[in-house]
Amino acid sequence: MSTTVKIPATHLETGSRQVGRPLERIDAKGKAVGSTRYAGDYVMPDMLHAKVLRSTVASANLRRLDVTKARALPGVVCVLTGADVPKHMVSTDIPGQTGSWGQNTGQPILVHDRVRYFGEPLALIASESRDIAERAMTLIEPEYEPLPGVFDPIEALKPEAPLVQGVGNVVASQMVRKGDVKHGFETADVIVERVYRTQFIEHAFLEPEVGLSWIDENDVINIHVSTQVIEHFRVVADAVGLPYNRVRIRGALVGGGFGGKEDVTVEIYLALLALATRRPVRLEYTREDSFVGHGKRHPFVMTYRTGVKNDGTITALEAKFIADAGAYVFLSPSVMVYAATAAPGPYKIDNLIADAKAVATNNMYTSAFRGFGAAQACVAYEQQMDEVAKAIGMDPVKFRRKNYMRAGDRTATGVVVPSAIWTEQCVDQAWTALGEPVEVSGPIKIGRGVAACLQGYGRLTSLHDTSEGWVGVERDGTVTVRSGVTDIGAGQVSALAQIAAEVLGVTLQDVAVYNSDSAVTPLAGTTTATRALYMTGNAIRQAAEAVRRRLAQRAAKAFNVPPDDIDMAFSKVFVADDPAQSMAFRDLVRICAAEGIHCSELAMFCAPFTEKLNPETGQGQVHPDFSYGAHAIELTVDTETGEITVIKSVGAHDVGRAINPAAVEGQIEGGAVQGQGYALSEEMIYKEGRLMTPSLSEYLIPTAMDVPQVKCIILESGSGLGPFGAKGIGEAALTPVAAAIANAVADAIGVRIAELPITPEKVVNALREKE
Repeated sequence: MSTTVKIPATHLETGSRQVGRPLERIDAKGKAVGSTRYAGDYVMPDMLHAKVLRSTVASANLRRLDVTKARALPGVVCVLTGADVPKHMVSTDIPGQTGSWGQNTGQPILVHDRVRYFGEPLALIASESRDIAERAMTLIEPEYEPLPGVFDPIEALKPEAPLVQGVGNVVASQMVRKGDVKHGFETADVIVERVYRTQFIEHAFLEPEVGLSWIDENDVINIHVSTQVIEHFRVVADAVGLPYNRVRIRGALVGGGFGGKEDVTVEIYLALLALATRRPVRLEYTREDSFVGHGKRHPFVMTYRTGVKNDGTITALEAKFIADAGAYVFLSPSVMVYAATAAPGPYKIDNLIADAKAVATNNMYTSAFRGFGAAQACVAYEQQMDEVAKAIGMDPVKFRRKNYMRAGDRTATGVVVPSAIWTEQCVDQAWTALGEPVEVSGPIKIGRGVAACLQGYGRLTSLHDTSEGWVGVERDGTVTVRSGVTDIGAGQVSALAQIAAEVLGVTLQDVAVYNSDSAVTPLAGTTTATRALYMTGNAIRQAAEAVRRRLAQRAAKAFNVPPDDIDMAFSKVFVADDPAQSMAFRDLVRICAAEGIHCSELAMFCAPFTEKLNPETGQGQVHPDFSYGAHAIELTVDTETGEITVIKSVGAHDVGRAINPAAVEGQIEGGAVQGQGYALSEEMIYKEGRLMTPSLSEYLIPTAMDVPQVKCIILESGSGLGPFGAKGIGEAALTPVAAAIANAVADAIGVRIAELPITPEKVVNALREKE
């Protein structure tokens, strides 16, 4: 449950009829009554069931893989190994890219000779039933030659460390240089240096990976799959050796992604098995399969050194990040860019050095996760802000206020932010909303913490991102939207309908959206990087406005007024200053159709196109724009048991313009819960590369019993680059939460626990050390 406060800017346009209202989403009823079909609900006659056999060791040569017994098992139709599939390296970076080229990273489809992590795929099985496939897995006999592995990124940096692959274990790095750091530290009155650590975590989405593939009458491979990226059809085609127009990805509503379905998951396996058997094939991961079947959040070791004057002015910052990339590169280069450029947070620091390195190990590979490097950086910079404030004896909120970026200030990479910077408003609103503290006694101690954040929305501008969308008006006055965007549960599709309804003057019920089909919907790009509303929302707005202009011109002719005098609302067209002059929207559409006036439009929206950051200084544009927000926490700590109970949780975010406030509220609530898990309980534990937390019995996500009522404060500066001045909220809702909790724990017990998750055991040990 939550309570919500909406705070619009005084200049925000108020004439909206659809946008800005908490309308019931177009997918709400189907989800509520259970009629919505997810990817796992699709089946076909004569369908085979697939399983993936994975390595049980983390570092070895694969000497032999005997599949003879599995192939002989009745009901087994196909077993594929590395010897049976192309030796093509599957691209693992920049999923769904629509602009610049990738970085030529890759992972084998199946292991040929070298195992690099626990769970690496060895073989694919397709059989008449799932039980037969599981039985066949037990009959496959791998023979390993163990090899020395490396399981700690700091150890992997040593010259004598085993090489995971290539010529070195540093697989990605990013630097940022700004100002004169040496002079900044020389002028500081106090210097504070601390190390902060974050852990591997799992996306734990409700719906594990699943898909169904078949070859149609035109010899096209169709894959109905749960994915954030339908543009994976190109990666699948490259992997199996087919032209791009012979692979079709059909998305479905996604039961959660958080970045875990941004990379290719089951798609290539399904395509290979469909080609090999010429029958439909279904592959569904169990929760245990999912835990080893996709990348995790990068664990970071972050060293922060901050120089500050006694009056609270920050004079210099040096930040060093070391991240565990796991066995393959995936999105580590981009994550390092996000982390290094977010190092100072939403604060004005003129003298800055930031260095980020992603280091290969024989752990599970790491990749996209909500917040994408900026979330890890926030864990460090917001704890560091509290520690520096403590060192100079200043209130943490006042210390932040002294150093906030303001309009016109330049980011760490030397760019002026194009939108409003409402960090101060967000922090003040969140902190004030905590109200009076609860009363406690005895071993129970109370603590409060706040954290602010900046989070880029839209993909890196060096990627030259684009999004297409189509809008058409039917003769009965209804509206059709076509977009390749995938909906991962945040209401991406419903937002497009709301935008089209606003522009064309119809109601949400008049709009139908067809989405997520790589063959028949315009390619919208990935549902990642908090980009869907910004990119696809703008494309749909552009398309709808083009249609509206043509309709308005014809209406103006009918009413003998200038086109700018025409208004459209609730399926009526009228003269704005004389509403009595009106006609039904459908009547106008029929007139246009009869006269050959084009009533549809395909539009492309382009993000800013820039070069990569300067390789020597890290200066240049990184993101199209930034979202700013804050989270405040009140919690109690039982100093005898170490148990932490979150009492109050408040998120305050400037979303620019809330297209649907109810959807924004859902994002803030979800971010609060996921951030709480990140801070207190969730951890993928690996021992010598082997996963020790293989299911939700050991990997502890928050339950409804653990989470308090979340208060959502929606601020609207109207300054964003998205449609109607919107900013992104998907990632920013999570980014500050863990740091706020860490600060609250430190406030309660008087000692900093600088490693996530903050478990009861760590609390008790910290208190013992303090004593």
